[in-house]
Amino acid sequence: MKPVAILQHEASQGPGILLDHLRQQDLAYVLIDPCAEGSAPAHARDYNGIIVLGSNHCANEQLRWIEDERCLLQNALACDVPVLGHCFGAQMLARAMGARVWRNPCPNIGWSSIWTTREAQQQMHLPSQATIFNWHYDTFEIPKGASRTMVGTHCLNKGFRHGRHWAFQGHLEVTEQSIKQWCRTGHEELLLAHGPGVQSEAQILSQLPVHLGQLHAMALRSYSAWTAQLRPGHSPHLLEQKTDPALDYQSPLARQTIAILAQATR
Repeated sequence: MKPVAILQHEASQGPGILLDHLRQQDLAYVLIDPCAEGSAPAHARDYNGIIVLGSNHCANEQLRWIEDERCLLQNALACDVPVLGHCFGAQMLARAMGARVWRNPCPNIGWSSIWTTREAQQQMHLPSQATIFNWHYDTFEIPKGASRTMVGTHCLNKGFRHGRHWAFQGHLEVTEQSIKQWCRTGHEELLLAHGPGVQSEAQILSQLPVHLGQLHAMALRSYSAWTAQLRPGHSPHLLEQKTDPALDYQSPLARQTIAILAQATR
């Protein structure tokens, strides 16, 4: 079986319990750091699925590796290779589908409530309400052909789904160690960030085991639903949501973008 590609961009934003889940399910994986390597893979069909994690960068930045990553996700959409995006990864999936990414009215940092749609509860095995971990300044519009799956207290569009492609504007994968590391590396950032959706370091770390216990229970149920799509014999047509014909343009668009980038480096 082909490996699952995990695109990790920051040391403090690793795959966490999602990696544990892949190992428990005996799913092969490969860790890729497009930010450090300066590029991303070009062919989605080399992988069984693609997971895109968070980043300190903005999805709209004009960087070679970000454009490469967008092309990879466009190719994944065209080939129906399942994508799972977290935070920056969700924004990149939205961009790959032609949706806009812009500044959220306020930063969303720390623990906050989300509510899910009935479709998300049925197809993604999410609870009707939950508290998730967040660290983001931007948001996205729901792409054409996708459906909103989550809404938040401080950010309207907290998730969407398009067939086997899922996006979370938040972090389900975090661990106690990763959150503490994130708070250490982002100490000055937390002092400067302000708004109704921003928690202090003390607030973030308060009752951490309780928050993580609930988050991990939710995450593992949803991750199980997503990785079930990667198993041999899974039929995409069993999902009630059909592929949007408008996405047929993604494959040639990805090839065109790759050609432009290749020309620019000569």
